[in-house]
Parts: sequence; structure tokens; C-alpha cells
Amino acid sequence: MDADDFPTPDVAVESVEPEQLKARIDDGEDVTLLDARMTSEYEEWRIEGESVESINVPYFEFLEDEIDEEVLAEIPEDRQVTVLCAKGGASEYVAGRLIEAGYDVVHLEDGMNGWARIYDAVEVTEYDGAGTLYQYQRPSSGCLGYLLVDGDEAAVIDPLRAFTDRYLDDADEHDADLAYALDTHVHADHISGVRDLDEAGVEGVIPEAAVDRGVTYADELTQAADGDEFAVGDATIEAVYTPGHTTGMTSYLVDGSFLATGDGLFVESVARPDLEEGDEGAPDAARMLYESLQDRVLSLPEDTIVGGAHFSDAAEPAADGTYTAPIGQLVEEMDALTMDEADFVDLILADMPPRPANYEEIIATNLGQEQVDDEEAFTLELGPNNCAASQESLAGD
Repeated sequence: MDADDFPTPDVAVESVEPEQLKARIDDGEDVTLLDARMTSEYEEWRIEGESVESINVPYFEFLEDEIDEEVLAEIPEDRQVTVLCAKGGASEYVAGRLIEAGYDVVHLEDGMNGWARIYDAVEVTEYDGAGTLYQYQRPSSGCLGYLLVDGDEAAVIDPLRAFTDRYLDDADEHDADLAYALDTHVHADHISGVRDLDEAGVEGVIPEAAVDRGVTYADELTQAADGDEFAVGDATIEAVYTPGHTTGMTSYLVDGSFLATGDGLFVESVARPDLEEGDEGAPDAARMLYESLQDRVLSLPEDTIVGGAHFSDAAEPAADGTYTAPIGQLVEEMDALTMDEADFVDLILADMPPRPANYEEIIATNLGQEQVDDEEAFTLELGPNNCAASQESLAGD
């Protein structure tokens, strides 16, 4: 049954906006969720948090004239429950059935699709370069991006196609023109916004080293080689070639203070090496990643702030609320950064998570080999990113 096919409940159902739910979770408020999606969808990705209790009861359990008592027994009666589904139709119906049964229930407006449209901008207060640096955070998938603003110019790193207008609006709110949109690599978990921004008059930048993967639009954009610099007001963004996650992976050093590492290094993990060449090429890619981390990243001053393109549930935010950390702190906390090459390779190949959903089609789209409309692009990237190696084995004691 499609979400649009569910009948309108006979009782009034109060809805909660995704932003309201996130605010409650961020404030540490106890939240009980009833996820009415299929169990397979629920197990792949869901809303989580330290104060979140999540229950999965698929919507079809509520379609009978009488709801089974065993089903009702799973629903708490002593607190408010927020019902959610994929798009909001099933959850409104389920919420109505439960209200009729005497439960205190609301439903999440637009469901997980609405949750996926949350995109926060948080200032990186430890950034010590020219201008102001913000980290974009997409809690549904853990995607991160960065906006640098200095004077009347701005640049965005790792933009998402779904938020193209947001970047332009944010720059405008700072009385700045968005000068550059830079990708760190060919992403496997979301559709890049670089080409859409380039079409809107922003200079799109892709790593020169990524072109050989089959990028069809390379001649239309600026190609960033190792050491190339891009001026944003008085700040400078320098391309730092850091292959491993992909052969074209390129980090960006923002005014000598902040390193946007893409999918090379995260605050809780390092990159997985198998998304470009598969299992067969993963060992060579892992060795390449080790060299990049040791020679190009960890060689920077230990107070250089690192921010990746993703965060997971295992990541702890910094005091400013961003998923960033100084290099020195990461070396202290992550065993993988102090191992020799052989142990490093063995470790990250030992327990890799499932590959991102739809990653092959997403990569083909980001290469320009396939075309999808905005709705298809948004649907393709729903779910967890899974671009890191397993966090459980990489952290120190």
C-alpha cells in the first residue's frame, strides 16, 4: 500500500515537524518513536540518539479492524509516542488508530523524507583562519559540508545537490557571493551539488586526479591539482592530494587552520578503501590511504582542525557542536593512526560495513554517466552513508 493510499483517520492527529523532533533530541529530552516502516528499512537506517527509544512495528499490523493485543502491548501507555514512516501517510493512519485506542500519539510530518531534509549550519569556532567557517550537518545520513565566508566572498566544500539553493541563500545572507563549489572526490553516498552550483554561476571545482575515473563533464569545471590555491576574500583554500578512499581523493586546507578531509579521515574513523576498485583493489587502496594519512595529513601541525565529509553515531561532537577535532587529538584517540602499514591495512580490511545503498548508481550519476532528476537523486541517497571503515575496531581503548 502506498502512503497516499491510506485513509484519513477519523480522529484529529497532531503532527510534529522534523526540526521540532530534532530539537527535542538535541536537548536530551526523552523521546519514544514508533517506526511503522518495514523491518528491513528500519534495520538499515533509523532515527537514533542517547535519549531516543525506538520501536519498530510495521504499518500493516494496524490494518485489521481490531489491532492485535500483542501489538498494542509493544506500545508504551505512560508517555507520548511519535509515529513515523517513510513519507508521513502511514504514520498518520497508524497514529489515528492508536489515538482511537486511547494512546497519547503524534506523527512525524513527512516521515523519514522530512528528516532527510534537515540541514544545519554550525560555526567551527576553533577555526583560526581568515573569515568564518561553518559545518553543514545532515543528521539523516551523517553528511557534512563546509561554508567559508570572508568579506564579500564565500566557498562551499562537498555540497549536496538537494541543498543547492541553500548554499546560495546562506552566502547571500552573509552579503557574500558564492565564488567556489569544491568536491573532495567522486562521492558514493550522495549526489554532488557542484555541477548545479556551477550552472548557477558558481565556479565548480573537482579534483584533477578524479577525472580518469570517467568524469564526463571535466572540461566544464575547474580541475584542482595538488597544491592549487583558491582565494576566498583574504583566506586561501589549498588542494592537498590524499588518495586512498578513492584514487582522486583530495583534501582542502582552509587558510592553514582547517583540513576538510572528505572521506579520508573522520573524527571517529578512517575511510573504507573498497568503493572504487572493490574487494580486489581494496588492499592497494588501503596502503595508499596509509601513506596519505601519514605523509599528507598527520604531518600538518597537531593543532590543525580536521573535519570529514561524514559522521556516524559513534562520533562525539566537539564543544562547538561540530564534528571536528585537532590532529593531535585524533592521533591520541585513534589507534589506526599510530600503527605500522601492515597492521593498518589488516585492521581496516577486517570488518568493513555494508556498502552505501545505491552506491553504484550514485557514483555513475556523480561521474555524469547517468542522469537523474531531483526527486530520483533525493531518493537514491536516503539511508546511511557507510563510507567509513568499522568504527568499533579503529578507536583506542
